[in-house]
Amino acid sequence: MTELETLQKWLDESRRGVFFGGAGVSTESGVPDFRSVDGLYNQSYDYPPETIISHSFFLRDPEAFYRFYKEKMLYLDARPNTAHKRLTQLEAANRLAAVVTQNIDGLHQAAGSKTVYELHGSVHRNYCMKCHKSFDAAYVKRAQGVPRCDVCGGLVKPDVVLYEEPLDGDVMEKAVAAIAGADLLIVGGTSLAVYPAAGLINYYRGHRLVLINKTPTPYDSRADLILTGKIGALLEQIRV
Repeated sequence: MTELETLQKWLDESRRGVFFGGAGVSTESGVPDFRSVDGLYNQSYDYPPETIISHSFFLRDPEAFYRFYKEKMLYLDARPNTAHKRLTQLEAANRLAAVVTQNIDGLHQAAGSKTVYELHGSVHRNYCMKCHKSFDAAYVKRAQGVPRCDVCGGLVKPDVVLYEEPLDGDVMEKAVAAIAGADLLIVGGTSLAVYPAAGLINYYRGHRLVLINKTPTPYDSRADLILTGKIGALLEQIRV
């Protein structure tokens, strides 16, 4: 039985599967991967990206933050790809119980997935730090320079987890519960190098841990099944 046939069998038998994904799921939609060879972390800016997208830098120099954020992190024209769509179909067929994602682009929801836990927040939610009014991503994108609240003039912040900020406790709790209760865990498009997100795999208690990635990960030795390649092309071959 090939790796793909094994994955098909496990998905056919699954009732509480969970998909845990990273940047590699969105790169096929044209959203850049921060940590790939040609990703943002290997380009040159006045400051390292880790510095620019930190909480303290955001407060200190919101203008420089938003220049980088709008150009490199706000991809509102991106559309769901084959992987997003297949995961939505698997959820609708009661094979997947949840999607846990490190991505902030909202493409899983755009594809139709219902239960999505966004570990690092979403570019589509923004709020005034002063009066807490909510704004969509288009408002941020349209703003000249730093987006300000149209009610009180306060600084508008994306609801994304910046460096130096903790992950949302409620989202983490639900993601942990989903993974702990899963009968199949598929991890795709992530190098599993970003913590605490990568550590969520440790909550899985089953014996059907599937890793799908273009390159090796630190968890390969623990996987029950490894598929190497583009996640969209592989999932496209799965029957729902």
